[in-house]
Amino acid sequence: MKRSFKTIALCVALAVPPGALLLNGRGDHTPPGTFNSTDVMFLQMMVPHHGQGVRIARLARERAARPGVRTLAAAIETTQVSEIRSMAGWLRSWRRPPTAPAGSHSAHGGMPMTSEAAIDRLSETTGAPFERTFLNLLIAHQDDALQLARREVAAGTNPEAKALADRVARSRQAQITQMLTLLRR
Repeated sequence: MKRSFKTIALCVALAVPPGALLLNGRGDHTPPGTFNSTDVMFLQMMVPHHGQGVRIARLARERAARPGVRTLAAAIETTQVSEIRSMAGWLRSWRRPPTAPAGSHSAHGGMPMTSEAAIDRLSETTGAPFERTFLNLLIAHQDDALQLARREVAAGTNPEAKALADRVARSRQAQITQMLTLLRR
């Protein structure tokens, strides 16, 4: 792979191996090769969990009555799509599947997912009833992400996966607080 003179010079100046600064095809930094089973579990659980969160958030585009709810949902969607790309890229670079085989994380409490029936019921409402159900459903969904992230921060070894988990924990806690405020209005 060709490397520009600037990249090599920067690597030398920073005493970083040239390959460490390579970007994957989407522009995400590929994390170092050190990882443990907690890192893999976190990513394998978060990719589908985030995918479901994106599906839930997209329902607010046309169904929410208040602009604040639609704006929050759009921000959640954007953030989680970006995080999915990073996490899936890391799993590929580690040569790990994007999701784990069914039941493989049962020792960790299983895969935290919102039921398809709950999402289907949500998609059948609009306006204020939609918002109330949407916010309650998404609070529970984001709390699951918060718990997964805390587990990664505590037991993961990959610095970038742990940093992402820390950001997820902080942002999901802030989103939950914001959604609780929206529920009270």
